[in-house]
Parts: sequence; structure tokens; C-alpha cells
Amino acid sequence: MSGASNQWRAICRVDDIPVLGSRRVARDVGVDVAIFRNDQDQVFALLDRCPHKGGPLSQGIVFGTSVACPLHNWTIGLDDGCARAPDAGCTPRFAVHVSDGVVHLDAVELAQHAIDLVRPVAGPKVIPLAVG
Repeated sequence: MSGASNQWRAICRVDDIPVLGSRRVARDVGVDVAIFRNDQDQVFALLDRCPHKGGPLSQGIVFGTSVACPLHNWTIGLDDGCARAPDAGCTPRFAVHVSDGVVHLDAVELAQHAIDLVRPVAGPKVIPLAVG
């Protein structure tokens, strides 16, 4: 995670995120950010992309301080974005601040962090038609 700038942007209320669920935060550039809420009302934010095959973590099952990727059931730590052994790899995490029941994300991170990563496209490879 890049250094937090402390330019917090209000995203939603904690109550807007289902317990053991998530919400996606769209960005102008790059993959969306997923914000998660566990059963202890802790809130976490990760890039909405599994480090394995790019599955949407926001569609996974939240348990404790982890989320199970919906594609291949990899367990990803919500606190650090890293896969649990025996799997390996990490997805970028984002700084979260909760104040008076409102979830805030760092505005600079939203605009600049991990914008070079893209979500894989499912399905067969597209082969361009030969002209001629």
C-alpha cells in the first residue's frame, strides 16, 4: 500500500455494507476497490481482484478477517491482501478510516494506487479476422 495521504473521502456508512459482505467503489481508472465488513464491524478495503486469476473478491464470502475468492476459493487476508498458505500472492490494500459510522478511503490512493492492474477478461481469446 502506498503511504496514506490523510485526504479522506467519505464513501458510505458502515451500515451500508452488509455484515459479512462487501460493496464496490468505482474508480475513474483501474480496477474497482472492494470494501468489506466482518461480523465485528471491522472494515477493510482491497483491490477487487484476486491475485490468483483476477476473480472479483467483492463477490466472495467474508469470514473473520478473510475473504474466499468466488472463482477458486483462495483465502485472502482482509488486513494485508495476501493469500493464505499454501497459496501465494497479494492484492493491493487501501487505507480505511471509520469515523462516526462513516467509511472513508484515502482520496489519493483511490486516484493513484494500483491503477495499472486490470481485471482479466473471461472466455476464449479473441482472434482478429484476417482481411483479404
